[in-house]
Amino acid sequence: MEPNLRPLDLDAVQAFVLVADLQSFTRAAEALQTTQSAISLKLKRLEERLGRRLLERTPRQVRLSPEGLHFLDPARALLSAHEHALGRMQSDVTRLAVGISDHIAGSGFPAILMQLNAFDPGVVIEVRIGSSRDLLAMYDRAELDAVIVRREGERNDGELIQEERMGWFAAPHWQPRAGEPLRLATFSAQCGIRELAVRRLDDAGMAWTEVFVGGGVHAVAAAVTAGLAISALLYRVRPAGSVDVGKSMKLPTLPLAQVMLHSKLRQARAQGVLRTLVAALKNS
Repeated sequence: MEPNLRPLDLDAVQAFVLVADLQSFTRAAEALQTTQSAISLKLKRLEERLGRRLLERTPRQVRLSPEGLHFLDPARALLSAHEHALGRMQSDVTRLAVGISDHIAGSGFPAILMQLNAFDPGVVIEVRIGSSRDLLAMYDRAELDAVIVRREGERNDGELIQEERMGWFAAPHWQPRAGEPLRLATFSAQCGIRELAVRRLDDAGMAWTEVFVGGGVHAVAAAVTAGLAISALLYRVRPAGSVDVGKSMKLPTLPLAQVMLHSKLRQARAQGVLRTLVAALKNS
């Protein structure tokens, strides 16, 4: 293809960076509040202007071509320069205070933050990681603009954005102790997932005991990895190498965890970053 020397469409460049980061036309379309076909058309026109094929499309995934990899850093630089130029004319700093449940953030969250910064470096993002209940309380007190949390109780004022599988995870070498209660690693007594897990065990008439309590997802994951106990966890935060022993041990099934978005944002720029965050979390 011969390159077209007209100025590049910044919207198309932004769509390209999002598709590259999220590796998905669907998630990029969600972030930009448009359709997959519109994203595809923008990228086709961008490729025509550059005279290069930027993406290798297959039925199961989207990958950057060698020329796409070469163009990615200049594309980010172009978007950053554009935001810098706008910043000279905009006196207000855009801030986004968002809370994310530690059950949802997962190990890929640093990469997600990089994607957000690439999407709009001009937005200052303040992130709080914590329990769903604590974050919802902060949201209700107007201390956070938005929260992404597991559904709590009968509360229905949020937007369902994802349903996540849960399982009973243990280290590969872990074995139950004959004649003893099931050994659990759990979160704090206020954690909804802990309540759910022990209630399911009680309803099934299975004896259990807590041998590790509290400390957040990473601490509980460490207890599981060490073989101290098993734990009820979302698949997205399961420890590396752990196995779901629910079926083999005939443990009670766990329901899908409903991931909810609660937001009071009205500012368009911050809403754009939040949409990108949601898309990246769904893709991780």
